[in-house]
Amino acid sequence: MSELSGKKDILKELIKRLHEGAKPEEIKEEFREVLKDVTSTEIVQIEEELVKEGMPREEIQRLCEVHLAVFRESLEREQASAPAGHPIHTLMEEHKILLSFADELKCTAGEMKGAKDFDSVSDKMKHLNHLAEHLKESESHYVREENVLFPYLEKHGVTQPPAIMWTEHNKIREMKKNLYSLVDTHKDMAFQDFIRQLEESAVSLADMLSSHFYKENNILFPTALKVITGGEWKDIRHQFDELGYCCFTPEPPRLVTEEKEVPTPKRATEGMIPLETGTFSKDELEAMLNTLPVDITFVDKEDTVRYFSQSKDRIFARTKAVIGRKVQLCHPQQSVHVVNKLLEDFKSGRRDAAAFWINLEGRLIYIRYFAVRSQKGDYLGCLEVSQDITDIKKIKGEKKLL
Repeated sequence: MSELSGKKDILKELIKRLHEGAKPEEIKEEFREVLKDVTSTEIVQIEEELVKEGMPREEIQRLCEVHLAVFRESLEREQASAPAGHPIHTLMEEHKILLSFADELKCTAGEMKGAKDFDSVSDKMKHLNHLAEHLKESESHYVREENVLFPYLEKHGVTQPPAIMWTEHNKIREMKKNLYSLVDTHKDMAFQDFIRQLEESAVSLADMLSSHFYKENNILFPTALKVITGGEWKDIRHQFDELGYCCFTPEPPRLVTEEKEVPTPKRATEGMIPLETGTFSKDELEAMLNTLPVDITFVDKEDTVRYFSQSKDRIFARTKAVIGRKVQLCHPQQSVHVVNKLLEDFKSGRRDAAAFWINLEGRLIYIRYFAVRSQKGDYLGCLEVSQDITDIKKIKGEKKLL
């Protein structure tokens, strides 16, 4: 058995013993020598194997804090390090700033404890609102991780840590949501009740952020730096730039690279339609367009009808006879001038969209027109999108995915 394989078996046994109720202090002393050289990558591999062997991901997450207590010393020797402008450096700088906001939040809540009413803490309330706005801005931080960094880790077989971190992101979101609600509705509360709930919320959020960022800085990010390649980091940086940053993010250095060409998918098989963000077979693309909960019709730059979708419950009748027909001929004569004016505005750049809504047999129909333009801004045509919004307008409250 190799040294690495043996270490993995010992570490797996350690986690299982923690799972069975062993005290972290006992485990830490017993395995101090064995764990002195453990790396973040090995922890990730072990978590992947445990999930494959049947341990629920939720159990891995519950044990994560205990893992860190045992591994803390060795992990801190391996903390991620990346140059300014690197996506990991940007994320870690945001961690520092968010922790400072959380600390300010706790301090502000503490300073308000001795007051008697809201009038005596008006300045503090303004500062609370300021901190709440910055915490709202932090959503960009989590979106970049979830939509760019995590998928690249998954491509390299690292699936469990991103999944656990995403779950924690949602817990952080819920904590922030409760904080925002508390600040927004403070006038409807007794002052002392507000102060008590504010302090509880501030402490909980600060503890959660501290724990979460520690895991990312010491496990997730070092692993990412090991498995993701240099060229991939350039793509990640470009995608971070596209999604945008928080208002408090230190401006990362500009990337000096050649203009990127639209990537062509590797090994595009015959019959596949390559697009910038993926590929489809003809059958997949057609089925997807027909599954959309809207009717779409595309008119090209010469005002010729080129395509319409065939959704299950199409609102307005379309037949294949309209393909190749001038769009002006598809409308009553008295409304052709409106069609022409809209198309002229699209072609000239005066407008990019227009919307109408009508009542049709007791249903409210929302009809939108969009100018379709190339990346260079050249007019390619017009897209008509029709949607029955009768039931949508009745929606109230929330309905979560699960």
